[in-house]
Amino acid sequence: MAMNREQRRLLQKQGHLDAEGNPVSRGGRTRDEARAPARSERVGPAQYLREVNTELRRVNWPTRQEVINYSIVTLLTLLFFTLLVSGFDFVFGEGIIQILKLAN
Repeated sequence: MAMNREQRRLLQKQGHLDAEGNPVSRGGRTRDEARAPARSERVGPAQYLREVNTELRRVNWPTRQEVINYSIVTLLTLLFFTLLVSGFDFVFGEGIIQILKLAN
């Protein structure tokens, strides 16, 4: 099963995985060990940077063309909704002005 480092650490703290990431049999632990709070595992800066580098290599980065396409779609959507809200603002504003003119 593929899991990230946070999931792996959590499962290790809960006792489901050993230090190498292999599943642990449930029968080998006592009830007190199962209830005992896990100590927080802290890693050093070098280990942290290695893990970050490993995670970044796994990211499925979009291609340049995908980024361009997504940007165009985002800008067109922004333009559409800006015009839509502006149009509603104008129509309702004019409507209120006409209603107030009728009241006088």
